[in-house]
Amino acid sequence: MKYRDLLANWGPEKLKLSLGFLDVEFKAEDADRDAAWDLYVELLTRITTQHLSPAHGDEKTALDSIYALFGITRTILKSNGPGCVQFSKIAIVVLNQIIRPFTEKWHKNSLAGDFKNADKCLEFRAELKELQTDLRKYTAILAKIADVEDLTDIEGDDN
Repeated sequence: MKYRDLLANWGPEKLKLSLGFLDVEFKAEDADRDAAWDLYVELLTRITTQHLSPAHGDEKTALDSIYALFGITRTILKSNGPGCVQFSKIAIVVLNQIIRPFTEKWHKNSLAGDFKNADKCLEFRAELKELQTDLRKYTAILAKIADVEDLTDIEGDDN
């Protein structure tokens, strides 16, 4: 399988990758599968993919959970070593191109006190819902890399 096939669900406008890279063969090693499984579990059990009811939850806590993915991913990469290079090629791009823009914006807004403003909270939740859509696609890719059944939609789509 080529990276182009693996990443097909993202759509060409979501991830900025070298066209040559997309035509490279993707072959997961054991360390790639282990790393993908570790991050898959983290994503499926966080607000990153789970519905946040309008009447419940806390924007700052949700933002912190999403931000924690940076440290979690770094730990997974380090613990699996250079043997998970295929996984790292996807994980690093998702961190930097999908998650980082969201956390950059909302970290600054959080520091400015925007989570005390109901309209800003609604804006955050709308953007979180978009991020969750992207990250649910990512969990499907991680399941494929980990060679496990994808449980992303096991509870149905509440979003």
